[in-house]
Amino acid sequence: MESLGEVIHPLDNIGGFDVRPGFYQMNGAYQTEEGVSFTVSSHGATSCVLLLFRPAAQEPYARIRIPESYKIGNTYSILVFGLKAEDFEYAYQMDGPADQARGLLFNRKHTLLDPYAKAVTGQRNWGEKPEGGKDFVYKARVVQSDFDWGRYRNLNYKFEDLVIYEMHVRGFTKDASSGVKGGGTFEGLRQKIPYLKDLGINAVELMPIFEFDEMESARVVDGVQLYNYWGYNTVSFFAPNTSYAFHQEHNHEGDELKRLIRELKENGIEVILDVVFNHTAEGNENGPCFCFKGIDNNIYYMLTPDGYYYNFSGCGNVLNCNHPVVRRFITDCLRHWAVEYRVDGFRFDLASILGRDQNGAPMENPPILEALAFDSILGDMKLIAEAWDAGGLYQVGSFPSWNRWAEWNGRYRDDMRSFLKGDSGVAGRAITRITGSSDMYDPASRGYSASVNFLTCHDGFTLYDLYSYNEKHNEKNGWNNTDGDNNGLSWNCGVEGETDDPVVMGLRRRLVKNAFAALLCSRGPAMFFAGDEFCNTQYGNNNAYCQDNIISWLDWNRLEEFQEIHDFARFMIHFRAKHPILRRDTKPAVCGLPSVSIHNGEPNRNYTDYNTHLIGIMYAGRNADDTDDDMIFYGMNAYWEPLEMRLPSLPESYHWKLVVNTFCEYQDGADFEAQTQGDQTRVRVPERSTVILLAEHDL
Repeated sequence: MESLGEVIHPLDNIGGFDVRPGFYQMNGAYQTEEGVSFTVSSHGATSCVLLLFRPAAQEPYARIRIPESYKIGNTYSILVFGLKAEDFEYAYQMDGPADQARGLLFNRKHTLLDPYAKAVTGQRNWGEKPEGGKDFVYKARVVQSDFDWGRYRNLNYKFEDLVIYEMHVRGFTKDASSGVKGGGTFEGLRQKIPYLKDLGINAVELMPIFEFDEMESARVVDGVQLYNYWGYNTVSFFAPNTSYAFHQEHNHEGDELKRLIRELKENGIEVILDVVFNHTAEGNENGPCFCFKGIDNNIYYMLTPDGYYYNFSGCGNVLNCNHPVVRRFITDCLRHWAVEYRVDGFRFDLASILGRDQNGAPMENPPILEALAFDSILGDMKLIAEAWDAGGLYQVGSFPSWNRWAEWNGRYRDDMRSFLKGDSGVAGRAITRITGSSDMYDPASRGYSASVNFLTCHDGFTLYDLYSYNEKHNEKNGWNNTDGDNNGLSWNCGVEGETDDPVVMGLRRRLVKNAFAALLCSRGPAMFFAGDEFCNTQYGNNNAYCQDNIISWLDWNRLEEFQEIHDFARFMIHFRAKHPILRRDTKPAVCGLPSVSIHNGEPNRNYTDYNTHLIGIMYAGRNADDTDDDMIFYGMNAYWEPLEMRLPSLPESYHWKLVVNTFCEYQDGADFEAQTQGDQTRVRVPERSTVILLAEHDL
């Protein structure tokens, strides 16, 4: 490598290796023409040793103590000449004060993973205990960053136009019924892109794909091996999970993921990553020390006055996100995924933790949230907060946003679940949620981009199970059914679990269609859990975090069994895409109708009471091409008997056409107009059913 026309030469020889100071502003390890530059920072360490390992070896073949003269500020950096990325793995050892009461855990015997590692070794095969057993140590590998993105451009969809499909990479195709080669991997998911494109979704939200340890807390329950399947226990924040790669990627870790992302985007699908910056896999004082604990424990983690770990995450420790060092680390990490992997956004698990100070107190304007909102590289990234944490902080509707942060709207989920299953006294809240939750998010300042509307996600019942179980059934998790949410607002339609009763099954199918209709007629971005579109089941398990089996995997056989549900969900997704007025305000309708109006059984009846179960919402505005007015009426009868709906009048030369009636079996291209009554100003809405009408020009 040359600098200003001069070749870089070694300055020292340590242990037989030619060395000189490395590249201080490039954290991690980078291959150069001369060798490899290693850079790591620690505020408290008094010395740093670079360990070099032969691939898969447990003992290092070289220990290179980084000279004090190679340290600038708190940063150690060394360029080791002659190293080739494919020939070695690396780690660090740091010495310094050991005083738990002050949060200092330096131990020169601990082997430490580079926080900026781009690949982690030893966990290539899912479910296998790493080589070395209890003596296993995490090591990093240098990654060649030479993936060709070609003429790549971000899709940059408007937030409120998204239909987000949340999925677990492994579970999506792991079952043989998926019909792919390399099930359970990025490659397996890539082979399902035609299915996703046909379905019509335009974003996927991938559950954690950073390197994690599925063997953490692994155990056997009733003869079944359980894992940390979901992956919310990050080992390395810059490295993709190597067990999710079908192809061997030595020194090119991440290429398979990049190919997946590129092809998703080529098919019009954005990629959002579920990221976990609230805690790490190091756990509490009883957990392992393999990275942050040994580098700067009292900086990276929130500690009590006596040096123990706060636990607002429920997982043993809490990252000290608003410390300047951690703030920079998080920003660097997200920038890495934005630049190297071209992702489109991030969903932050237990994001309220990112708003706490070093003592755990909520902050009014958390620096990390503000920094991410205004970061120059992350400027067009979608930022989605799970606006609560395990410490009791619940910020749905009040999460600090700077008009950049959106939220998983947990109130949408709860209010809509209650209304859709027929609860009394919630119709007014349901209307507010469907029309954009203006009581929580001011559409004048934030538009309809703040509320990510959802009824299901990985955490809780699937949509099918929501209408098949009154109670959770988590016995196979091994905790005597004490884990998981106890208030899922579900209804089994009269029979707990599976049944052959055609009346019960018909009702369940109708409720699933009602749920899709409501979600996809709601203002703002929509999200649902993978497999809901064909009634995938977890058999009543609403906390399947440990189930690496058919409980969590998608059973693609159900696609044929519930083809009607799939086709209806696909129709609703495409219907939503065709009509922007369902998602947000458009230009005002020329005919003068308001953007949103309420007609609960009668035109302009906008009030509700405890007994209201029939609601009607009319959207009006301009169509997608701005060539004509567009008017849609959404009506929902959550009552157990049919109710009559009198429709609002349309401008002259228009008439209502019924395009959806969930009481009838859906068929592609079916014409429901015959279901309207009389002069078509009245519709008899069957029990527990949805109708959707579209204004059409008279012939």
